Amino acid sequence: MENEKWKMNPSRLANYRKPLWVFTKLPLGFCVGLNHRVLIKWRHYPPTSLLAGILDAALASTRPVNKSITAEITISPDSNQAQLPLLAASSYLNSAPLIWSFVHGSRQGTVTLSDPVPARCAELLEEGAVAAALIPVIEYQRIPDVSLIADVCVGSKGKVRSVVLVTRVPDLMEVRSVALDESSRTSAALIKIIFLEFLRVEPKWVTSAPDMQLMLKDNDAALIIGDPAMTFARDDLRVVDMASLWREYTGLGFVFAVWAVSNQDLSRLAGVDFAAARDEGLEQIEEILSHYEREIPLPHNELKDYLTNDITFHIDQPMKQGMKLYFDLAYKHRLIEQIKPPRFIVPRGNG
Repeated sequence: MENEKWKMNPSRLANYRKPLWVFTKLPLGFCVGLNHRVLIKWRHYPPTSLLAGILDAALASTRPVNKSITAEITISPDSNQAQLPLLAASSYLNSAPLIWSFVHGSRQGTVTLSDPVPARCAELLEEGAVAAALIPVIEYQRIPDVSLIADVCVGSKGKVRSVVLVTRVPDLMEVRSVALDESSRTSAALIKIIFLEFLRVEPKWVTSAPDMQLMLKDNDAALIIGDPAMTFARDDLRVVDMASLWREYTGLGFVFAVWAVSNQDLSRLAGVDFAAARDEGLEQIEEILSHYEREIPLPHNELKDYLTNDITFHIDQPMKQGMKLYFDLAYKHRLIEQIKPPRFIVPRGNG
């Protein structure tokens, strides 16, 4: 039986501010050809007219790449699909190896995956709407009753390239205002720690939509994250890589995002092997790049170097030390209310 929400007028979809969950068998994969991250994972046919309206809205919209179509639509799924764990993860290039297996690989059909921006992933986990989410690491300290998947992350031991501070001011000590991308949490806290702890200055913080030109119009600097951070024109701009700056001051790597799981859903997630999914994704780098190089205007070798050298997907001891220091400094500067030690778990997987 169809849920009443199916009666929503498709023309109104773009006005909603929640992630789009669409239920279909259409093989859109990584949404090549659409200027949006509409990651279609649910396996039910919606009414044809509604599906057409969704796709029309996606194709007609002028919002840039990496902006989610904003609506939330639900149906009453069949009993088999209802048992699949719900996961949320943004489909930036740097997270693609962690989700490829669930979307295209051997674990396809074992979970239901939605694709909100990172901050919304954390909100969905906190709301209990998903069993696990790839969240900004700072949100582990803010969301109660969750654990972390061991040895799986999106991080960097040197430069990261996809988290940058952009400014026309030559000296960061002279920056008086910083526009922060509203879709980020970890990077926003990181930039504050850099200024407060190491530069010993505190600029004005302004939360903004991720539009670099508008962000710099009224502010000295702008924090840009994700795929757009690698592709904007650098003319007359100073671009500071945030992971490199963290390593310069601390000598440690940095964890940006982690798989966090609700402790209430641990039994349902016991068969989900996140580490093996990562390993399978890393074996499919060329396949992943074949999708993303059509959306990200950078040479193939540059994108490959980004995934294989700039980004790390493992949490070794220096990365754990970096995470601990980050949490300690976030607490010191009142960016979080408390510190809880990371609780790592290893799901059994399904063999």
